[in-house]
Amino acid sequence: MKESVKKAYEIAKERYAAFGIDTEKVLEQLQDFHLSMHCWQADDVAGFESTGDLTGGIQATGNYPGKARNIDELRADILKAKSLVPGTHRLNLHEIYGDFGGKFVDRDEVGPEHFQSWIDWAAENDTKLDFNSTSFSHPKSGNLSLSNPDKGIRDFWIEHTKRCREISNQMGLAQGDPCIMNVWVHDGCKDQSVNHFMYRELLKDSLDQIFAEEMPHMKDCIEGKVFGIGLESFTVGSHDFYTAYAAANGKIPTIDTGHYHPTESPADKVSALLNFVPELMLHVSRPVRWDSDHVTIKDDPTQELFNEIVRAGALERVHYGLDYFDGAINRTGAYVIGSRAAQKCMLCALLEPTELIRKYELEGKTFQLLHLLEEFKAMPWGAVYDEFCVRNDVPLGDAVIAEIEKYEAEVTSKR
Repeated sequence: MKESVKKAYEIAKERYAAFGIDTEKVLEQLQDFHLSMHCWQADDVAGFESTGDLTGGIQATGNYPGKARNIDELRADILKAKSLVPGTHRLNLHEIYGDFGGKFVDRDEVGPEHFQSWIDWAAENDTKLDFNSTSFSHPKSGNLSLSNPDKGIRDFWIEHTKRCREISNQMGLAQGDPCIMNVWVHDGCKDQSVNHFMYRELLKDSLDQIFAEEMPHMKDCIEGKVFGIGLESFTVGSHDFYTAYAAANGKIPTIDTGHYHPTESPADKVSALLNFVPELMLHVSRPVRWDSDHVTIKDDPTQELFNEIVRAGALERVHYGLDYFDGAINRTGAYVIGSRAAQKCMLCALLEPTELIRKYELEGKTFQLLHLLEEFKAMPWGAVYDEFCVRNDVPLGDAVIAEIEKYEAEVTSKR
């Protein structure tokens, strides 16, 4: 198998070289492409705080057997998934995944000590950590958190988010690399509202308080959304709101590919935002008619997103996270499909003859531009990805199926 992969790669290498593309350099770039894999795919966003249902404008669907029930099972599933994805990747944690030792720790009381075992585990497993505050699925969540007119509730969530920044800062310090912390709150209204300005004024004030203290070992991201389930009429933290806030305050906007109107292109926002903000965070999922968080695949919207990043020369200005939670299929398999799909999209973007097609466009050679873009869809990028897998000693192609079925038979089916 390795010999045939090598032969195919050498042919691909020669074909790409004809367009001035060095596949060895591309493989080096892909090796340095680190996804932030999301912990919540393993257990449908349950976490370790309570056994209640999800609330706060989000929903996980499906009841495929074998989901992780505790921190040890979650970590085992993540490590198994990582072993089937070439390269070295990060892990993105939500606050509700703390190591609480079986005790209830309210969200305004959480601290770095509840994530020390994660920091130790990450160091042992060559994994850097990212983080998220968690405003949903709590008695004080309701429809409004950081924008709540009730000062007591609002202060609760401000304190929670401040503590999450402290946790992130400690993670970044321990791993010697900034922890990327994302703030998403579900705040909105189910039906008509006349208090839009008030809610947004309160959200701005809450964010100002949260970000008042400098944290040198973490980076702040803020994530907008069109609507949440049960909050369809108005979203306080819209894209317009967070784009303006990020540009005015030097924060990182998060582009979640499921958080836009179906006719909008998340890819088009890359070049627009990077003219005004220092960096971007991605949450890559697959919306099917709405923010349904289907598993990422190598579809056209995802490919275009990565193309735009490469074309903008922004590889070092973007952080790459996954964000889907499909409980309808094998969850370890979902990790692997989505992670490898994102890698394949990045690989194809890196293999694009950007300078040549840019030249065609500037010279008004529209036929030549379109023809080359179409031809490159059929170039042998798969042979390059197979070579990448071989160099990282992970299974190729459908060999992944056998690995995951074996893990299911021996581990997850017994839960």
